[in-house]
Amino acid sequence: MEFTPIQSIAPLWSTPVEGADAAQSAPAGTLFADVFRQAIQNVRETNQEQVNLEYQLSVGLIDNPAELNLAISKATTSALLLMEMRNKALDAYNELMRISL
Repeated sequence: MEFTPIQSIAPLWSTPVEGADAAQSAPAGTLFADVFRQAIQNVRETNQEQVNLEYQLSVGLIDNPAELNLAISKATTSALLLMEMRNKALDAYNELMRISL
């Protein structure tokens, strides 16, 4: 009797992340992972924008302080969204672990 080896599962999507170095883009990306990468990148960008505007306000380069309030709201919302995505992913993982086969 001859057995054929099981082939590994190939990912459906293989899109490299823009702006990532070779170490980060080495593993093939999936849609699930790409969503989290984009959310993390969004948190980093909005936080950097907030820090930039805080500095500009402190040295007097901004005339409208409402821009800083908007940047703070964006950064807070993006961080909260990322935390909720993480919580939902952990909840889904825990539900899968409870399934008995």
